[in-house]
Order: sequence, then structure tokens, then C-alpha cells
Amino acid sequence: MSAHPTNTDVATPPPETGPASSADGLRAGLKNRHLSMIAIGGVIGAGLFVGSASGIAAAGPGILLSYALVGTMVVLVMRMLGEMAAASPDSGSFSAYADRALGRWAGFSIGWLYWFFWVVVLAVEATAGAVILEGWMPAVPQWAWALIVMVVLTATNLASVASYGEFEFWFAGIKVVAIAAFIVVGGLAVFGLLPGSDHESVGLGNLTAHGGFLPNGPGAILTGILLVVFSFMGSEIVTLAAGESENPRRAVSRATTSVIWRIGIFYLGSILVVVSLLGWDDPTIAEKGSYVAALDVIGIPHAGQIMNVIVLTAVLSCLNSGLYTASRMAFSLSERGDAPKAFGRTNSRGVPQAAILGSVIFGFVAVWFNYQWPDTVFLFLLNSSGAVALFVWLVICFTQLRMRGILLRESPDKLVVRMWLFPYLTWATIAMISFVLVYMLTDDAGRDQVVLSLLVAGFVVAVALIRDRRRPGTTRDPLSEL
Repeated sequence: MSAHPTNTDVATPPPETGPASSADGLRAGLKNRHLSMIAIGGVIGAGLFVGSASGIAAAGPGILLSYALVGTMVVLVMRMLGEMAAASPDSGSFSAYADRALGRWAGFSIGWLYWFFWVVVLAVEATAGAVILEGWMPAVPQWAWALIVMVVLTATNLASVASYGEFEFWFAGIKVVAIAAFIVVGGLAVFGLLPGSDHESVGLGNLTAHGGFLPNGPGAILTGILLVVFSFMGSEIVTLAAGESENPRRAVSRATTSVIWRIGIFYLGSILVVVSLLGWDDPTIAEKGSYVAALDVIGIPHAGQIMNVIVLTAVLSCLNSGLYTASRMAFSLSERGDAPKAFGRTNSRGVPQAAILGSVIFGFVAVWFNYQWPDTVFLFLLNSSGAVALFVWLVICFTQLRMRGILLRESPDKLVVRMWLFPYLTWATIAMISFVLVYMLTDDAGRDQVVLSLLVAGFVVAVALIRDRRRPGTTRDPLSEL
């Protein structure tokens, strides 16, 4: 039993004096509908649409267990992050909390690693979007499409936080509607209620008809975990954005408590439909992608082009949020004296212009690396940032262990969201994440990601420790601003 029996409840948040003010330079330009859609869309990345085929090929229908296990891990991490973010909304989120709970070196290290992760993602997503757009309009070269996409979304982020929120509202809305429609239509086909689909080959029987539920053995579940874990990255964005919302505590409380049904419906629901419509070993899954293959079975015309539109939307959403997230992390690091001072300044619209431009410049450089040296320099960037998501989740866990005590001593009334069964589930989550990292070392592709990510993380931590010794300074305490 937890030492705090009420920690399974979400208390009524104390009244706020108004929207997150511009005391730190940022403005509360995000509305509740923006935050709600960012929270929902944040768990639906392009990886779900384009990466699920490899997971199905590796684990068969058992990939559902892989998604369920990783989803459970994410739910627990988000609950921990929600506890801290609801008590102290901050544009630096877990980096600011790690700064406070674990030490300045921790906030510096995880903040810069997270920034690095997202600026590399900018290059990946810009290139992915350019490939789709070039397929539609080949007269424009791929590099030009990547440039156009980056420039447009940079302009969106520079305009105001409200413009970012509005774009993300519609991007996320399209993803949500698309995946919901897929689940509904696919579900009707699975149960034989949709005219035109091949009812003889679809149905729940596909879950066991092709070698059983675990055709490649129980160990394939772990392989599936490695293939799907990174498609969940982005759930934490809502806690960064909450600091610029009208009612940050309410937004964080809602987002972190609804993550269970979001993952359950969008991930488990849609994958269940795919492996019910098709046998897991159907060659069309690998050839066309899992969702396109499923749409073909249902009898939806032009399934490939429809999915391209949805994937492009997911890519643009990821780009939009990635640039926002990287810039806000750079802004927070600057506020704490861990990044150039210019990154901490905002313009008359409350936008950290230098932080946005600094992040997008690195993104442009990474795009260039992708075209010039895709198999060397850019591959190194990809692998060296590949395990950062897991590092972030680990830091959130260890930070929450310390922050709970700090909050209970200093601001118990701010604990409007509490981690379940504290500290037992926190330690269980740490064990789960650590196991995934260790298991990655046994996988050829995963090994490179873990080793290179650890090397980069070690370098950043070393820089942080050297800075601490040479220039000991006071840490800005986000709780002092409550």
C-alpha cells in the first residue's frame, strides 16, 4: 500500500489567478481546445502509421502485447510527469524539475539531450514529408520540398504560440479523425457488417489462425517492444505546452489522466483491427504498409494515396510540435543560465524568436547532412539520439521520486495529481525502462543506438559537471513562482 492512500485521486485544482502569465516572457496563447488536441494527437505519431508493419512481422498478433506493455510504461511515466507539471507548470517541464530535484547537472543534461533529439527529428520528418510531396509533384526536387516545409512551419512558430496551437489543432484533428474512422470501418469489416469486404479471410480468427497468437515465440514480444517504443515519444509535449495555456493545471490534469484511453483506442484499437483484417504473415503488410493493406482488404479505393495524406499530416504535426518543443526547451535552459542568453528573450508577441531560429538552423543542417552523408554523419545523428526517449523517461522517474518529498514539504496543496501506488510503481517503471535499455544491447540495431546515445549523454553530463564546478550558481526554482 502507498504511504499516501489518496494518491490515486485527482484532487480539485486550486483556483488560479489567471492564465499563465508572461512573467517568464512567454504568453498564454494556447486555448483549452488546443491543449486537448495536442494531448490527443501527441500519442499518434507517423511511426504508428509507417512503423507498425515491422512490429507485426516480428511478433505477429503478439505485437498487441508489445504495444500494451510500452503503453503501460508511458501511462506511468505520464502520470509521474503530470504530478510535477500540475504542481508547477513550466516551459522546461521535466528538465526544470530534474534541475530542482536531482541537481543542476541533471536539468542541463536532459534538457540539451531532449533538444538534440527533437532537432534531429526535424530533419527526419522534413525528409519524410518531402518524399511524399515529391511523389505528388515531381517537378519540385525533394530538397526544395524539405526546405519549403521547414520554412512554413518555422514561420508558424514565429508568428505566435496561438498560431502553433491552431496549426497543431487541425493537424492533430485530422490524425484523430482518420484513425477513429479506420477503427470504426475496420471494426465493421471484422464483424462482417461492412458490404464489399472479403469476409471469408477477415475476422478475429486471424489472431490465432496463422501459427498462433505468438507465432515467433514469447521472445518476439520483446523484439516488438524495441520496434514500437519510440513511436510513443511525444506524449510529454503537452506538459511543456501547458505553461502557455489559459489554465495549465487543469490542462495537465486532464491530459495525464486521459492518456490511458488515448493509447488504448488509437494504438491497441487500430493494431487489433489490422491483425484481424489480415493474417500477420500476409505479404501485402510489408509491401504496402499495415494500414494501406488493411484498407485494401476493406475495399477502400485509393487506399495508398489516402494513407499518404494522413502520413503527411502526421509528419507536419510532428515537425510543428518538434520545433515548438525544441525552442521551449532551449528557452527554459537559457532561463536557468544553461543556454545562450538570447534563447531566453521573447519578442513583443511573447515568442522566443532566437530559440526557434537556433533550433531550426540545426534542423536545416541535419537535413543537409541527410542529403550529403546519409549513411555516415546523419546515421550517427540518428543513432546517437535514438535512446534519448528512454533516458528522458528514466529521468522523469528519478525526478518524481525526489520531487514528491519536496512538494509534500513545501507545497502539498499543489499535489492535485498523484502517482499511483507511490513509490512502488515508480520503481517498477524504472525497472521496465532499464530492462528495455539492457535488452537493446542484445539487438544489432538497438545496440548502436544505446551505445552511441550513452556516449553523447556521457559527454553532455561531463560538460554539465565541469560547468557546475567552474561556475556554481543558484538554480531557478519553478516552485517559488507558484
